[in-house]
Amino acid sequence: MIHPLADVKSKYIGADTSIWQFTIILSEAVIGDNCNINSHCFVENKVRIGNNVTVKCGVHIWDGVTLEDNVFIGPSVVFTNDLRPRSKVRVEYPQTIVCEGASIGANSTILAGVRIGKYAMAGIGSLITRDVPDYALVYGNPAKIKGWIDKDGEKLNPAGNDTFIGKDGSIYKLTTEGLIKL
Repeated sequence: MIHPLADVKSKYIGADTSIWQFTIILSEAVIGDNCNINSHCFVENKVRIGNNVTVKCGVHIWDGVTLEDNVFIGPSVVFTNDLRPRSKVRVEYPQTIVCEGASIGANSTILAGVRIGKYAMAGIGSLITRDVPDYALVYGNPAKIKGWIDKDGEKLNPAGNDTFIGKDGSIYKLTTEGLIKL
């Protein structure tokens, strides 16, 4: 469903995706199946959005941003794409990736070029200035790791020796590469 008051130039919109009023989607943007792009959003050309993604109201997604499958972007989240902006100067934009299942809370700001890991969650108003590991719970200014969560967003409980246990009994281990599910 594309609302009649949306301006959608892209032909690359997946099945069962809803795009609401006053949203602009440029011609080269790719949006997957079963997404919900709320009102007052803007999606630039070199943007890739996976399947089952929710983008709440007032989000602008600039060139160089990829949202993988099952991502949630809260209202008024700010993506940046130029580390040294100057008027009328075009540069190669760093790639920003929000990995599968990650959630970004309302009014968070994401610095260009970061990777937000699988199933990670950023609390409201987070300033994300560096990569966020898979399963990390981050918040603050700047955002820091405050805990670990499972793919459903449930907090993991410490079990000693860099091991964590989920509500369902799943075991996770903190390694040099980040948290992994065993």
